[in-house]
Amino acid sequence: MKQIIKGEGEILADLPIDKKYYNKLDIDGFSKMMNSPTCSYKFYWLEAIVQLISANKKEAAYDEIINKMISNAWYPVLEYHIHLSGIYGEGIIKDNLEKAVLRLQKLSGLANNASDVEIINKLLEFSEDKELGTYKKDLTKNVPYKALSGFANRGVEKINLESSAGRMMEYYNKLSQTEILLPYTFNDGKSLKRVITFQDDWFQMIRDNTVNILGWIQLEKVRWLQNNNPEVPGLVYKLTSADEKIRKLENARKLWDAVMEITPIIDVFKGEPINTQEYDLDHFIPHSFVMNDELWNLMPMDSIWNSRKNNKLPKWDLFFSKFADNQFILYEKMHEKPGIHKLYEACYRDNLHSIWANQELYRKGNSREEFCKILDKNMHPVYDSARRQGYQIWNLA
Repeated sequence: MKQIIKGEGEILADLPIDKKYYNKLDIDGFSKMMNSPTCSYKFYWLEAIVQLISANKKEAAYDEIINKMISNAWYPVLEYHIHLSGIYGEGIIKDNLEKAVLRLQKLSGLANNASDVEIINKLLEFSEDKELGTYKKDLTKNVPYKALSGFANRGVEKINLESSAGRMMEYYNKLSQTEILLPYTFNDGKSLKRVITFQDDWFQMIRDNTVNILGWIQLEKVRWLQNNNPEVPGLVYKLTSADEKIRKLENARKLWDAVMEITPIIDVFKGEPINTQEYDLDHFIPHSFVMNDELWNLMPMDSIWNSRKNNKLPKWDLFFSKFADNQFILYEKMHEKPGIHKLYEACYRDNLHSIWANQELYRKGNSREEFCKILDKNMHPVYDSARRQGYQIWNLA
């Protein structure tokens, strides 16, 4: 076995030595295809190409690749408010791929969790929209040839990497024919209609190693996105649609059930006692932002109101104190009743990972004022981060 792809010390794939393309491919050049990004485009460009090759595509127009990029960026941008390349002052979005996603949703009204097929169909339907077309064309100006810069100047002929797009494409086509086989070459065509052809040996290598290569791309993409969204927790879980089944609320619900058998809990939003037969356990700060089921962020609430709240933030000044009061009731009962404390301990695996909560919030002996102050001190910054990321305030009207 020969290790073929490396990135910052990680070995991302192993290639059997009997493959016919074994000694033909410049793997070091391939490993640099996502080096020195200025926007998110390189990650989504290469990811889309790998996915198209895995679907047995031997060539693709820019338009088809960019449509796939938009589809891949759809969910993180719309569901989790991820900025693909950060923002300028006054909240101006930097990234044209992100702008393309937002424009298509405005045109189409597609849901945040729309399928790849739905998104691609809408892109075809609105292909004549000038604003969307402008964003898509901007994505073709640099990334198709700059993604190949890791292969440049490794042979006899040298080139200035700041040369014009036409000169760069001519150079790469010649390089691939005479010295170093490149993953793709450029055909005729203008703007979004230009076609690239995937070279046979690279085509086969990518198909043989699709899972490993996509894992490598995702790792590099997460690093980029996390750097550009420093306040966003759990970003690695926000690149694709989440499986609702991964939420682990069973033990937390048993704990709240036990508390409500002893004392009524007032619904934070309705101002009425919770119906213990019909309630949901929901997150005060949306799960889609925090990406965890920590006990300190959970509250029982009316099922209908939960669906209305959806992915929004409650107004802090109106509702946090009521939320904190309910949290304190749970805290009191778990320290008063050994049976409830056992149910609390059962939450350790799934709902009690925050160090501050274990060491400060739930320690025995806090007064109501101390408890609420600790909760406020630790939750408010998370809430404010969600607001800055673009999460909307829930209007109960």
